[in-house]
Amino acid sequence: MKTLTEQELKVSGIEALNKVLGATGALKFLSLLHREPTDYVEVSRRLYQGQTIDEICERAKKNLKPKRG
Repeated sequence: MKTLTEQELKVSGIEALNKVLGATGALKFLSLLHREPTDYVEVSRRLYQGQTIDEICERAKKNLKPKRG
C-alpha cells in the first residue's frame, strides 16, 4: 500500500466517512471531533451547489444500500 501524503489522507478519510455515514453523518462526526459549531445549512448549500433535486435524489438512490434482515 502506498504511503499517503497528509492531504491525500485527509481527502481519503473524508471520502470514507461520506461513503459510510453519508454527507450529513460525516459532517456531524467531524464537528464532534472539533467541538466547534458548524453551519450545516451553509455546508449543505455548498455541497449541493449547482445540482438539481433530481440529480441529488438519483445519486442518493444509487448509494442506498438495501436493508438486510
